[in-house]
Amino acid sequence: MEKITVRFTLNKEPVEVEVYPNERLLDVLRDDLHLTGTKEGCAVGECGACTVILDGKAVTSCLVPIGSVEGRKVVTIEGVGANGHLDPIQNAILKNHALQCGFCTPGFIMSAKALLDENPDATIQEIRRAISGNLCRCTGYEQLTIAIYEAAQELKKADNTKI
Repeated sequence: MEKITVRFTLNKEPVEVEVYPNERLLDVLRDDLHLTGTKEGCAVGECGACTVILDGKAVTSCLVPIGSVEGRKVVTIEGVGANGHLDPIQNAILKNHALQCGFCTPGFIMSAKALLDENPDATIQEIRRAISGNLCRCTGYEQLTIAIYEAAQELKKADNTKI
């Protein structure tokens, strides 16, 4: 099987990779591009550990063929936050002690970020729905839900000061 060239935007930077067409986005991110924040949990799209944002939507990267990202925009956990500062979602998760081992945390953050980027007025119920595809064995989901809701309120407050 011959390798193909895939070009896409990764964390706001253009990327070009030579890969086999049957590779998964998850493997290319971790093995070729050395972005190991995206985790492999189940390999069948059920746990959410490998969640990234693809063209504004949260997706499980273990189910995304690399060829399908040609010309598209991918954001990984490494692309969240800017200039050495944490994203409000990351800050709220820390503040609310909403993580334990941390393995699932990047996936939860990416699901939450996709939701709040699209709907900064998300309700608790909408947050629960958005993170329902992310599994955690260590902690309850209530702390995460509260943290994400607090981040939404912080983001709304920041948007209101720009007006």
